[in-house]
Amino acid sequence: MTTLELLQAARRAKSAMALADTEKKNAALRSMAGALTAHAAAILEANAADMEAAKETIGEVMLDRLRLTEDRIAGMAEGVRQVADLPDPVGQVLRTVERPNGLQIRRVSVPMGVIAIIYESRPNVTSDAAALALKAGSACVLRCGKEAHRSAAAIVTALREGLEAAGLPRDALQLVEDTTRESARVLMEARGLVDLLIPRGGAGLIRSCVENALVPCIETGTGICHVYVDETADLTKALSIIENAKTSRPSVCNAEEVLLVHKSVAADLLPRLYQCLVEDRKAAGKQPVELRLDEAAASIIPGAPAGPQDFDTEFLDYILAVGVVDSLEGAIAHIAAHSTGHSDAIVTEDAAAADRFAALVDSAAVYVNASTRFTDGGEFGLGCEMGISTQKLHARGPMGLEELTSYKYVIRGSGQIR
Repeated sequence: MTTLELLQAARRAKSAMALADTEKKNAALRSMAGALTAHAAAILEANAADMEAAKETIGEVMLDRLRLTEDRIAGMAEGVRQVADLPDPVGQVLRTVERPNGLQIRRVSVPMGVIAIIYESRPNVTSDAAALALKAGSACVLRCGKEAHRSAAAIVTALREGLEAAGLPRDALQLVEDTTRESARVLMEARGLVDLLIPRGGAGLIRSCVENALVPCIETGTGICHVYVDETADLTKALSIIENAKTSRPSVCNAEEVLLVHKSVAADLLPRLYQCLVEDRKAAGKQPVELRLDEAAASIIPGAPAGPQDFDTEFLDYILAVGVVDSLEGAIAHIAAHSTGHSDAIVTEDAAAADRFAALVDSAAVYVNASTRFTDGGEFGLGCEMGISTQKLHARGPMGLEELTSYKYVIRGSGQIR
């Protein structure tokens, strides 16, 4: 089927999804989770083919994003079940107004209709996005990158089987077959067929959608995330946060890319940082972090000189840009100039500094004494997420079920005229 035909089929299925009650949607999700487990062997076989084809073109960190295992598939199935356990966002009465003339005006949450997601080489996004869109009462159209297409196709085959077994139309879940830029263009321009487009991937993909989409689009995900170590910081706590934010999973959008250090603690912290992220990781047989240092940091520890773009790059790798700042205000100004508005953190024991940082840093998630790696739908109690919105209208931060609905006004009267 062409991309346009897939969209038309999804459009025809959206009414059935809008009418499905909570019990039916939850039954479908649990059936889909069971189908994922039942089809695990086929999914792993498809993923092995994707891995083999991609190993010459992408690095090990990105290969890890692509890789599926039995445990990861089990985790995907559990994520779908968790969405089934969440409250239904559709049909909620958000506001009620009784007018003097007797009109009853209710604002009620409703499905978007058809939600399209363009994403790159993360197969788990396939099941996360499908589960969230379907629970939110919408049809779902998925378009993944070519590196993950075999894996996504096997996953969607399982999910559609589970959906149909529960009595909902399999056409409510579609995977675009064309992995060229043409299919992305069709999705971006499909006015009247796509009600919401969500790009989930690198800066180039997101920029292309934001600049070219003719359908409603949510800007997501590019994460140039900062950790700022203030002059009052507990340095042991700071090192733990930095290590986690940078190395626990460097290929994701909530990983730290920039470290800023107050000049008064730089001489104490940076040698300990070098020991932790470079020497200790080498000794443990782990990949060391490449430190790209501004002039002040380079006068204290070894590393590569920071280039002109290093404080504006989402590395998604074991690379960390490190800068020394004169003050809290200097850190806030640096973040304002270089952050993508995703997640930024301060490590401090000064409550006033923490409050000022939280008030002035204009990001979707602002942390005080915690790792940026918590910016995640599951960690925020939303279940699996559709993505991290870095814009301010409609949705901001991790996008769960509520962010995938709209609302309408339902007015009940008894013959009133104006």
